[in-house]
Amino acid sequence: MPRWAIYAIAALIALVFVICLLCICVKCCCRGKRRKRKKEKDEQISLKSVSGATTAALVQPDVDDIDYGSAEKPKGRLLYSLEYNTQSTELTVGVKEAAELKAMDLGGTSDPYVKLYLLPNKSKVYETKVFRKTLNPVFNEQFKFQVPHSELNESTLVMQVYDFNRFSKHDIIGELRLQLSTVDWNHVIEEWKDLNEASKFEQENLGDICFSLRYVPTSSKLTVIILEAKNLKKMDTGGLSDPYVKVQLILDKKKWKKKKTTLKKQTLNPYFNESFTFEVSFNQIQKVQLVISVWDHDKMTKNEAIGKIFLGCDATGNQLRHWADMLSNPRRPVAQWHSLQSAEQVDSTLALKHTLKIPFANKNF
Repeated sequence: MPRWAIYAIAALIALVFVICLLCICVKCCCRGKRRKRKKEKDEQISLKSVSGATTAALVQPDVDDIDYGSAEKPKGRLLYSLEYNTQSTELTVGVKEAAELKAMDLGGTSDPYVKLYLLPNKSKVYETKVFRKTLNPVFNEQFKFQVPHSELNESTLVMQVYDFNRFSKHDIIGELRLQLSTVDWNHVIEEWKDLNEASKFEQENLGDICFSLRYVPTSSKLTVIILEAKNLKKMDTGGLSDPYVKVQLILDKKKWKKKKTTLKKQTLNPYFNESFTFEVSFNQIQKVQLVISVWDHDKMTKNEAIGKIFLGCDATGNQLRHWADMLSNPRRPVAQWHSLQSAEQVDSTLALKHTLKIPFANKNF
């Protein structure tokens, strides 16, 4: 046998021997790590530390222990003021500022705003302005409620802090619920309070709707594109609805122009993508109100309103912001999601004048 062959065989045997040694060492190391992990795990989960006669708590928490979100994490604080005028029966609520709010966005910030209303009537819902990318917004806004003295002690003031999202549902950060019967009205109240977890028994969700607005001043064209709706309230016995959307313009508290989408049968998440164009002069665009309402169609009975919202210079909160974004970005469509409100609430806010006469019907603009 040649000498080089002998050297090659020897080298191969040596290589196999080294590989075997390495495999044995790796196996021993892994076994030691597994033993260490098991020991740590045994120390963490010790049956001796569990009180009671059952160990079910180790696997599944009790129903009472499951909270609505994570109540242990701080939500932040809110500074507010309260003042009640007995003569005018007017309650003034001041939303001053918030501090150390919970970060809801990936960048470690939030886009907070405050929604406030009174229970049990909830005839008016107010919203503050939205502050971008901050956990310590300064609002300094005041809102007034007409509350008879006889109803004051039975009312609850709700202030909810939300994180604004243009293309998805707004996330609630936390809330305060104040029983007005416990308030000393002999002086103006101004205090900080920690935000609590949102109530599990919040009002019924009517659904959300997404639409786009575009206004071209040179041609006086207002274009509304109804895109889609989701999570609509179930109106039929089968657990679905037959929704369609009305687009209506209100001018001088009178119904002016209206159009509607096609009907979508048996769905709570209809997709429309339908466009409507109205001729509205620049002077009128500053006074007009746009009402978007979702209706459930019924063959045998009267159609029922699922929910409404209205936009315009007299609107508040996210509706006003959407309208302002449209006016500040002429010729460019601006899309946004909105949560539907009750039809009664919107109608009472608009306080429409019922008349058959259509304003400006015989005028050219």
